[in-house]
Amino acid sequence: MALQTHDAPAAADGGPGRWLPFDVRGPLPSGTTVLEASAGTGKTFALAALTARFVAEADVPLRSLLLVTFGRMATTELRTRVRERLTSLLAALTSGNPATDDEVAALLCAVDDAERSRRRARVDAALRDIDEATIATTHEFCLQMLESLGVLGDAEPQAHFVEQVDDLVDEVASDLYLRRYAPEGRPPFTLPEAQTLGRRACASVTARLVPRPDEDGPAAPPGRGGWAADAAAERVSFAEAVRAEVERRMRAARLFTYDDMLTRLAASLHDPDRGPAAVARLQARYAVVLVDEFQDTDPVQWDILRTAFAGHARMVLIGDPKQAIYGFRGADVQCYLDARETPGTTVSTLPTNYRSDPGLVEALGTLLGGASLGERGIVVDPVSAARAGSRLTGPDAASAPLRLRVWPSEPGEDKPVRVREVRSRVRDDLVADVVRLLGGDGRGPGEERVRLDRRDGRGPQPVGPGDVAVLVRTNEAAEDVRTRLVGAGVPTVVHAARSVFASEAAQDWVTLLAALDATRQATVRAATLTAFFGWSVADLVRASEAGASDGADGPGGTHDRGAGVDRLVDVTQQLRAWRRLLASRGVAALVETATRENRVAERLLATEGGARRLTDLRHLAEVLHDAAVVRQLGPGALLDWLRDRVVEARRDKGAEGSRRLESDGSQVTVVTIHRSKGLEYPVVYLPDAYDRWVPDDDGGTLLLHPETEGDGPTPALDLDVGGKRSPGRPTRFRRYQAEQASEDLRLLYVALTRAQCQVVTWWAPTRNTPCSALQRLLRREVAVGGGPGGAPAAAYPLTLGDPTHGRDLGPHVRLETFDPAPLTEQGRYGRSEPEEGALGVRTFDRTLDLAWRRTSYSALTAAAHGLDLSAPGVSSEPEPGREDDETPTEGELDAEAERDAELEAVRSEGAAHADAEDLPAEDPWDAVSPMAGLPSGADFGTAVHAVLEEVDPGSEDLAAAVRSVCASVLTRTPSSGMTLDALADGLLPAFTTPLGRLVDDRTLADVALRDRLAELAFELPLAGGDEPTGAELRLGDLAPLLRRHIAPGEPLGSYADRLTAPVLAEQPLRGYLTGSIDAVLRVTGADQTPRYLVVDYKTNWLGPFDGRPLTLRAYAPQALATAMLGAHYPLQALLYAVAVHRMLRWRQPGYDPEVHLGGVLYLFVRGMAGPGTPRTGEGVAGVFEWRPPAALVTELSDLLAGVAR
Repeated sequence: MALQTHDAPAAADGGPGRWLPFDVRGPLPSGTTVLEASAGTGKTFALAALTARFVAEADVPLRSLLLVTFGRMATTELRTRVRERLTSLLAALTSGNPATDDEVAALLCAVDDAERSRRRARVDAALRDIDEATIATTHEFCLQMLESLGVLGDAEPQAHFVEQVDDLVDEVASDLYLRRYAPEGRPPFTLPEAQTLGRRACASVTARLVPRPDEDGPAAPPGRGGWAADAAAERVSFAEAVRAEVERRMRAARLFTYDDMLTRLAASLHDPDRGPAAVARLQARYAVVLVDEFQDTDPVQWDILRTAFAGHARMVLIGDPKQAIYGFRGADVQCYLDARETPGTTVSTLPTNYRSDPGLVEALGTLLGGASLGERGIVVDPVSAARAGSRLTGPDAASAPLRLRVWPSEPGEDKPVRVREVRSRVRDDLVADVVRLLGGDGRGPGEERVRLDRRDGRGPQPVGPGDVAVLVRTNEAAEDVRTRLVGAGVPTVVHAARSVFASEAAQDWVTLLAALDATRQATVRAATLTAFFGWSVADLVRASEAGASDGADGPGGTHDRGAGVDRLVDVTQQLRAWRRLLASRGVAALVETATRENRVAERLLATEGGARRLTDLRHLAEVLHDAAVVRQLGPGALLDWLRDRVVEARRDKGAEGSRRLESDGSQVTVVTIHRSKGLEYPVVYLPDAYDRWVPDDDGGTLLLHPETEGDGPTPALDLDVGGKRSPGRPTRFRRYQAEQASEDLRLLYVALTRAQCQVVTWWAPTRNTPCSALQRLLRREVAVGGGPGGAPAAAYPLTLGDPTHGRDLGPHVRLETFDPAPLTEQGRYGRSEPEEGALGVRTFDRTLDLAWRRTSYSALTAAAHGLDLSAPGVSSEPEPGREDDETPTEGELDAEAERDAELEAVRSEGAAHADAEDLPAEDPWDAVSPMAGLPSGADFGTAVHAVLEEVDPGSEDLAAAVRSVCASVLTRTPSSGMTLDALADGLLPAFTTPLGRLVDDRTLADVALRDRLAELAFELPLAGGDEPTGAELRLGDLAPLLRRHIAPGEPLGSYADRLTAPVLAEQPLRGYLTGSIDAVLRVTGADQTPRYLVVDYKTNWLGPFDGRPLTLRAYAPQALATAMLGAHYPLQALLYAVAVHRMLRWRQPGYDPEVHLGGVLYLFVRGMAGPGTPRTGEGVAGVFEWRPPAALVTELSDLLAGVAR
């Protein structure tokens, strides 16, 4: 799309002339407001300020505000800024004296004392409830809304989030390909093409697939050996089929992705039956909606926001369309323009640049001012600089705000220079310039250097590596620039999205796994050359030659042969040991052992680039471990999986594949322009702004806007999957090129505006230069033609020698001719050495706190369980996939395996007794357990907990609800061996069994979902947590406290003695205690005061192992007390009670432990038989109820926290 300029402000048809600057002190926005920002104009500051004003001035509770931004890092920053803004405002409202430079606080304090007091109370409440604020990415917001909508939404219980589903898409594409084309002799495309087609279709799942037979003309003639004109329709059909089948399989597997969060919420809001109620629910929840980075919104996100909030909530949309650069991800700047042009929308601008120095602001204004970046509605308007003076000082040539380094033209030269040669010379010149900037070009101590005033009170300091960033377009360019800088001695780090599977470390892992899978001579020798062994080729040659020698020639021949043989034999034996370790203990144990035995870290960190390689090795170890565990892969299958990932590395976009930083020290940052968005650097280098190659149509997929918009307000996107010869392809490809050219202009804007003080870029006359955004900006006054179909190469001709064509760029832009000769060895950077004084050895004299750890109930009692496995009910059934703080120890698992075998042996006989219902027991305690015929094991425990958690007790037909959830649960545990009837009939009585005196004989069915918290996870600091209090605390120290509060004659009165056993008593309590409570119930008495009870579900078999049936007598109160003591459940109950106590201190108004702590209920579900469950004066069968004294809970909480004893 041609570059456009505005010579005068636009009229009231949407141009910038009607937009007034936004005043953060002005009236609060109402209706829908678009705040159009520019780079560095303080979007986050404005958001935080508006949040504070809505809370303090408009009395909008923080929970009624929705703040949405683009990414997780931006969300974290926004939450921090909001908290800081509210904190500083609270201080100002408390004192009445705001800081002189805080205009927002001054505004809010300029009221009478009564109103100021009210505003202070509102801000104070907001800070206390900061965790209730919805500050989230768009995807997080959509997921939260789906879950909160309940039956009105489309959220599936127990669904699992996956970041990307490329493996599933490939599997579906392969299956459909074989199903459709196996009988064909000549399928229309290859299997790899089918997989790529499927991936692209599923990556842009909301885009319309084209070509469409009703819109496009005839196809181009088929090529030699090609299919006829219906090949494009076949590709569209195949892509649609892949989409549908992937969706079906994901639903069946209970998986969802980022896109699903959006599409499912949008579908819920537009559902003709549920939609109005869902929209009303969102509108009732949020009164104010603030959206950051709105220019990166996609059509579905904008549709959700508009449907839910437009016309109902105050909506502020902040964005900068000039920075809309994520079209390849589906972001659509047309959504921003649509919102801005909607009738009734107020549009204001943020006109002040707080990032850049005045000279740079003026230089960029000269280069960019008035330009339309691809659309007439995206114009670079003037901004003013908030700062005064330049922070960069030194030699004039080095401190100019914008330096354009130009390739020198030779007399009579009339042909473009070869781009490959220019790239190398420009990058060499970049390295030399960075070295000069850092003072590493041989300057003496007295010579002038470039200095930077960081405004930290130290005055101007020499520019360091951490002040410099190099912005490039591609990951390959980033790696090349980094290699050159490191070669010149400049410490450099790459921030790029390059996949770790494309790294040298990935090849190391492939080679190692191949050697472990098949330990042969060739694989052993290849493994020695990896980072795991660190041999050089010369080392391997010497070892091989020594091994091949017969030892007869020359002195020392036998010794050399023995040494060579021994080294290779040692490696072989080590690899075999590692294979056994991998098979038995997994990848984590393998990498730990290999790193320790072969000193991998020490060896790599002593080499250039070693930190990068070590980081990649460790990152890959985590990814491989996760793959091996989740996919149940053995060594051979793990090798195949890794090889596939390496092959696909160029197209892998997942977070698991993005490389991590090897260091965050003072280094030059090399980063792609896309990843630099939102960041800023004192000095920015742009080495390839002149270099833009526009490829011909290769037949790949194209994501673009349709030529005409639909009737609906949401801008649509098309995904062209028809191939090079499809109908309408030439027109779509030209339109696609124009959209890419538009985004190129915005990419350059982003790159130029990352700088605080200086930008350095290059121009050279190559064949790629005419299509570059830099050339188009420099020569825009001679641009001709244009429009959506305009060809950039034709519109911006290349003239050798003068990139500006005589254009005056002003005093702050300096044109410099650079030497295209190769870089010499003279320019190297080296950190300055200490001027005087001998080097010393630094000593480490801090005492390490070896008692600090993150622990849990299971970790604390594991050793005791190993000694007391004969106790009844040592642990409940394990629950894979849940947060489990009572995981059995290895010894317990062996014992439970034997016990499970015994249970299965007696289960049939017990079931037979259970079926004899026509012979009722004379004594209700002899009644057979409803679960006597159910199996044991992990799947049973998982199923029971899932059903108890997911059933809605408010259902009109409880039995039907239990049965429905049981059916759903059994689809997730198909190997459990349970039938639907057996599970539903066995569990239904648990919902209708009275729970005892603590809850006035209520049942689980009597407690509504709103009065229970399921799977409440906690993490409590012990003895100060991260900041130790110095108190020495061990588990045995709890015993005296228990003796003071629990009388010896009580059912659990003897438990204090168990804590004094040495294996328990010496367990340290320092660090953090983690766990997950099955449920916390809230019940109210006659006075409507809430009480909170800890509930834990237990599936323990407490009956005999001799073939007799499992009866309710096994779950009598005294039997339960014995089981509680044997399994150390009193400790678990008290720790859980402390967790609830600490939560209630923050959440329950007027909290009183004596009133609000309701006790604990341990529900042994195999003993719960419904309304007729027998009971004694001590309690109900299957229900162990205990209300620890409130003083015991509060004193234990203080003891664990490290309060002085």
